[in-house]
Amino acid sequence: MNNVVIMDHPLLQHKISMLRDINTGTNEFRQLVEEIAVLMGYEALRDLPTENVHVTTPIEECMTPMISGKKLAVIPVLRAGLGMVSGILTLVPSAKVGHIGLYRDPETHAPHEYYCKLPESIGERIALVVDPMLATGGSAVSAVDFIKQHGGRTIKFMCIIAAPEGLKKLAEAHPDIQIYVGHLDRCLNENAYIMPGLGDAGDRIFGTK
Repeated sequence: MNNVVIMDHPLLQHKISMLRDINTGTNEFRQLVEEIAVLMGYEALRDLPTENVHVTTPIEECMTPMISGKKLAVIPVLRAGLGMVSGILTLVPSAKVGHIGLYRDPETHAPHEYYCKLPESIGERIALVVDPMLATGGSAVSAVDFIKQHGGRTIKFMCIIAAPEGLKKLAEAHPDIQIYVGHLDRCLNENAYIMPGLGDAGDRIFGTK
């Protein structure tokens, strides 16, 4: 899968291990997700286009690079993806934010859309889709489908933990996008939860059951 980057930075892995711990409370979990999004976003956005602009420093005038074009659209998959948005906005405060709402059928595990609102001119932006967990891959494939249907052309997907089954499904369904994974876990269980995983990311971010 040439379009997949699995990250191995020690700081990232350390924070992911803390996320997994059942004793990590809601506030700390939320902070860790944000910090992980910053670390992953730094790598995922290394190819943002730049252009040289004129700047006057205290010493002299110069031409120096700044991000160019329509810049970035961050698109969380609701609701767990919301936990990663602030980390990306720390890196790119000018980014626009869209939302894609999907829920998973408890019996079939198939994704169903209930909300989709994307920034204008999505076809001229880099769309960064964020979701902490890539399990079966169904929601991720659907989210990218929606963005493409609305004209999106340059799309990246970023997740903290992925199962091999979901990663394979997304990479094969959308070989033209870049996929960034914080850690590749072992497998899915019979309930389509990632093993060893970290439980339900949305519940742990928002303190719900």
